[in-house]
Amino acid sequence: MKQYAFAAMLELTTPVQYVKGIGPRRAEILATRGISTLEDLLYYLPFRYEDRQNPRRIAEVRPGEMASLIGEVRGSALFRTRRMPLFQLTVGDPGGGRATLRCLWFNGTYLKDRFKPGQLVALYGRVEQDQYGRSRNLQIMQPQFEILGPTGEEDVDALPESLEIGRIVPVYEAMEHNAITSRVFRRVIRRALEDLPRDLPDAMPPAIRERLQLPSRYDAFWNTHWPPESVSLADLQAARTPAQVRLIFEELFYLELGLELKRRRMRAQPGITFNLDDRVREAIKRILPFHPTTAQKKVLKEIADDMRRPSPMRRLLQGDVGSGKTIVALEAAIIAIEDGYQVALMAPTEILATQHYLSARRILEHAGYRIVLLTGSLEPAQKRDVRRHIAHGNAQLVIGTHALIEEKVEFARLGLAIVDEQHRFGVMQRLKLMKKSPVASHQSPVLVGVNATAAAEPLAAEIGATDDRRPATGEQAEPDTLVMTATPIPRTLALTLYGDLDLSVIDELPPGRTPIVTRRVSDERASEVFEFVRKQVKEGHQAYIVYPVIEEGFVPASSENPDVAPGSSRRSRERPARAKQAPLLPNMQAPGELKAAVKMYDELRQRILPDLRIALLHGRLDAEQKDEVMRRFQAGQVDVLVSTTVIEVGVDVPNANLMVIEHAERFGLSQLHQLRGRIGRGAAKSFCVLMTSGRVTPEAEQRLDAMVRTTNGFEIADLDLQLRGPGEFFGTRQAGLPAFRVANLIRDRQLLEVAKREARDLLGDAEVPPPDLSRALQHLRSHWQRRYGLVEVG
Repeated sequence: MKQYAFAAMLELTTPVQYVKGIGPRRAEILATRGISTLEDLLYYLPFRYEDRQNPRRIAEVRPGEMASLIGEVRGSALFRTRRMPLFQLTVGDPGGGRATLRCLWFNGTYLKDRFKPGQLVALYGRVEQDQYGRSRNLQIMQPQFEILGPTGEEDVDALPESLEIGRIVPVYEAMEHNAITSRVFRRVIRRALEDLPRDLPDAMPPAIRERLQLPSRYDAFWNTHWPPESVSLADLQAARTPAQVRLIFEELFYLELGLELKRRRMRAQPGITFNLDDRVREAIKRILPFHPTTAQKKVLKEIADDMRRPSPMRRLLQGDVGSGKTIVALEAAIIAIEDGYQVALMAPTEILATQHYLSARRILEHAGYRIVLLTGSLEPAQKRDVRRHIAHGNAQLVIGTHALIEEKVEFARLGLAIVDEQHRFGVMQRLKLMKKSPVASHQSPVLVGVNATAAAEPLAAEIGATDDRRPATGEQAEPDTLVMTATPIPRTLALTLYGDLDLSVIDELPPGRTPIVTRRVSDERASEVFEFVRKQVKEGHQAYIVYPVIEEGFVPASSENPDVAPGSSRRSRERPARAKQAPLLPNMQAPGELKAAVKMYDELRQRILPDLRIALLHGRLDAEQKDEVMRRFQAGQVDVLVSTTVIEVGVDVPNANLMVIEHAERFGLSQLHQLRGRIGRGAAKSFCVLMTSGRVTPEAEQRLDAMVRTTNGFEIADLDLQLRGPGEFFGTRQAGLPAFRVANLIRDRQLLEVAKREARDLLGDAEVPPPDLSRALQHLRSHWQRRYGLVEVG
């Protein structure tokens, strides 16, 4: 085993424990953040920068501005108030001066002994006019701070004090309750950079570095952590200095290189060459319930062309709610079935699976196709019967939930796997479905990792491709895969989550659909809203009324971003509320309390809309009860369906033209859009009413304004991505979404596009020197492959 010591010269692979100033205790803390080597430590970048080149004096700052200044501690005190302890720090300009500034921290007991008179502190926060002190001086509430005087926390050799003042200073997020402070990070990283060789290994191909004018790897690290005085502070904060761009581009480049290799490797696998002759075309025409749109025709052609090729199709089909993705998927299924193969369609919920099953039976059964449904709620005997039909090949189209990927389920000849609402499944679940056919079960796993020593050979050898490969037989082939989603995915997310898939988009609604009118009202106008519900029903239409929770005493997992993790348990979806406010009027909730579906169902049925036929649907009903409620609603036997978000996906009732969403401020933007997509499916004018209650946060205001302004799902998705960030875009941390160290998908969209282009060109350029390609592939294999989920395990 290699032995390390505190040596003058370090390597990027040096365990972080042996970096000067770290040691075993701090190494354990860093390990919790995934930092195990010096290279990992160098990727722990400042989250902001402070301009301490010319420290501002207190007298120079003005109320309302974000200010970074250095002050001298004049005094501090901890006050006990009825609500909470309040810590106050008073600072003045260093070297004397009459101007002072007050800093206040709520629940600030932990600061009681941190400050001593005469200490220098760096402060950052929004300056406000002190409204309560006698002097009417300036104050900062909850400022970020750093003590610049000696604190006894360093175990690094003394470094010049100029690291703290007289320069642009990097500020790092502290760890483990200040066990490793920003000041410690500055000193440790500075010393490590000084001890590193300037000629760090750099796998980025020189041609790309020169074309994009990227600095060397060492200069990128140094100038990101220690910016030169000439750099723009605005560029630093926006992560747009040459050094930062180099590190961001590098991360995105290797991600896209891995995805491009994965795509090419997949295309080199043996697949099924489906026939698309006149017989198949006539079969498709026979099932069409209406004339397809231009967008549907275009997308079907893209899918059909893929299915005719000898390599496995891997395609993502995007379409806004109501755009007609299901009929396109069924047309693709006909191609496979007519060629003698089975088709599997996997949906995330039983309601959606049942909806697909009923739609497929209505469209396909009259043509003689055999369709079965497999869900977890079936009786054991029913499950065994369905599994037997699947294994013997009697079932041509198999629709189901996660039950399809259980070990006991075996297909006789799976030719096409369709995954609906892909973002609700993990990547591995998609792969399990693909491997369900005996014809694919013996295939080797598809790996991004490649043998770098072979890079000197033609790329076809590198990824296993041959130009004269014959169409694969059924016994060798992997099934085609069609991934569908009604959640519009911004291009930046599509390039990272599904970068290995080809993309098809249905950007046109079927004929006869009318735009949905969306209005926002306060629940003070509830009587008007419910009278409008009655009016629409009297005109022959139906309505949804949606509530955020099932029963009183439960609150969404998050009141600000309440989209719940799909597939999570009910208890995790709805948690007990800490306290309830007393109702203002009998039988009604207080403004700050969430209305619940069960109670409001009774209110609507007994008191508010007693003349209408009302039913209740929520996630705690068993599958048989849910099916019965939906059957009655679809048959027109129910006027108003009171529901939770269980109807968010897949419910299709053309006669329902009105949706009322109570506590709309509590729902996520994409979720509101999905809910609204349940209406507007018929010829009648449709209406969505967003009812709000109590105080609405600025973030909720943006969501509601977007819903009123547009019905364009891609525009809404783009705003939702900006509001919530990639990690929470789907209401859960998406399986397969990279955990970037440097890049930000919202901020770095343009760099992502450049990275994708450069990765594609690198693999397709015959003039790239083999050693350059070899180094890039080896770096991908050793640094990025597993970190960013670029490996498919068979």
